[in-house]
Amino acid sequence: MKFGIDRLLDEPELRRPLAGRRVGLLAHPASLTRNLCHSLDALAALEDLQVTAAFGPQHGLRGDKQDNMVESPDYNDPIHGIPVFSLYGEVRRPTPAMMDTFDILLVDLQDLGCRIYTFVTTLLYVLEEAARTGKEVWVLDRPNPIGRPVEGLTLRPGCESFVGAGPMPMRHGLTLGELARWFVATLRLDVDCQIIAMEGWKPSVPPGYGWPVGTRTWVNPSPNAPNLWMARCYPGSVMLEGATLSEGRGTTRPLELLGAPDVDARALLAEMRALAPAWLRGCRLRPCYFEPTFHKHVGKLCSGLQVHVEDAAYYDHGGFKPWRLFSLAFKALRRLQPQYTIWRDFPYEYEKDRLAIDVINGSDLLRRWVDDPQATPADLDALTIPDELAWTEERQSSLLY
Repeated sequence: MKFGIDRLLDEPELRRPLAGRRVGLLAHPASLTRNLCHSLDALAALEDLQVTAAFGPQHGLRGDKQDNMVESPDYNDPIHGIPVFSLYGEVRRPTPAMMDTFDILLVDLQDLGCRIYTFVTTLLYVLEEAARTGKEVWVLDRPNPIGRPVEGLTLRPGCESFVGAGPMPMRHGLTLGELARWFVATLRLDVDCQIIAMEGWKPSVPPGYGWPVGTRTWVNPSPNAPNLWMARCYPGSVMLEGATLSEGRGTTRPLELLGAPDVDARALLAEMRALAPAWLRGCRLRPCYFEPTFHKHVGKLCSGLQVHVEDAAYYDHGGFKPWRLFSLAFKALRRLQPQYTIWRDFPYEYEKDRLAIDVINGSDLLRRWVDDPQATPADLDALTIPDELAWTEERQSSLLY
């Protein structure tokens, strides 16, 4: 198969509209060609292209800033002599001066298929600014590595944030190019937005179900996204960023783990099985111990669970529901230890007046469900399934594959 960047490099006719125009590039460390050349280097090497500026989202254009709210500065690229602007530093939305450095912006970002991944919001911001300034945006499409399944509550009006760009569920099932189409249509953006589509993407085909396993190298799109297995867990495990439980940052398997020094993992797993055994489908949960070398519970032995989705013998792509799985872990812990302090209260992605778990979920509905001793898994399904069905229908007109 071919990603959008590879088609643009291989097919001169696709590049013809770029001739004589100033080109900007929004990219990050995983913006690589099939030969593992960074997209900026590959595009700058083309004689028929004039690259005049580059932009980096959260974690930077080439570097790996480790955590949330660790900002990147602007700088001049030492190889190509062009300005590199940070969209996760003093600003998160490109300024008029930044927009003046190009005529067409190429967006080449590897997404994880999850609403909370900040590249989704950065895409929206550049589309909005392009609409205001009359600039074009081309999205060089890449796979959604976790495929087409949809899961989670829809973000509620008024709950928008840098990790919540619009009314979509946690797991949206779209590529970044398809998301651009949805943003333009839903927000009625007056912007010339073109998608350089992939060739041969097959999101329903095993073993990758969205990621071309065996034919394309995985490169971290962010420091704690080291593999496909993390990506599959992420729509659920990301909620741990709003909890006191460790998500495994500071270990070699971040966002595949949950645990804490004062949690009984075996009791937690037994309670999860008793509450909603169907929500444990499609994976294996293994009680384990881990000691983070940084971040939450650093240097302390944590009792926890690892979510295994790497083995075809038990991974069920359609049956695995990571958002429900981690929601169930919160619910089981609340039942086992009613006074346990689950929710972290700290500034999360520049939101200071709402709990992080509410920012992550786009409302307080999940937290209220966890904390309500009378609420059942069926009650959460009753809230969530209508959202999922509505989104599955709404996204149809944006699909390219």
